[in-house]
Amino acid sequence: MIMLSAEDIARYRAQLADNAVALQALDMIEDCEGNLEDAAINLALQVGQEPDHSDFWLDGLAKRWRVFLCQTGLKETLQAGSVVSAVNLLAAETSIPAILATPVVLYVTQSGTENFCKPLQEKI
Repeated sequence: MIMLSAEDIARYRAQLADNAVALQALDMIEDCEGNLEDAAINLALQVGQEPDHSDFWLDGLAKRWRVFLCQTGLKETLQAGSVVSAVNLLAAETSIPAILATPVVLYVTQSGTENFCKPLQEKI
């Protein structure tokens, strides 16, 4: 379970100040006392999705977008701590509901972009 501190939320709020949908997602994260998983599930329910379980649901959702998030350029941006372009691109260029782009990107950055992208680098 990933918990964001009030300082983390404030930092992301400053970075994403120009994105009203991302700010809504951050409001929900704040309402869930920083619990990223709980916030993502609540946001998913708001957009008509029906999460089938509450443990690691966000992990599964993020993994669906791993190839997109780990592409060259975007991965480096995430590793540098900037979430703005990743949130905007994920919402604009994929079929993920825009409100869920923020928790997915924050999950990747908080869990470690390098570890998240590592399975794509392994050879079979």
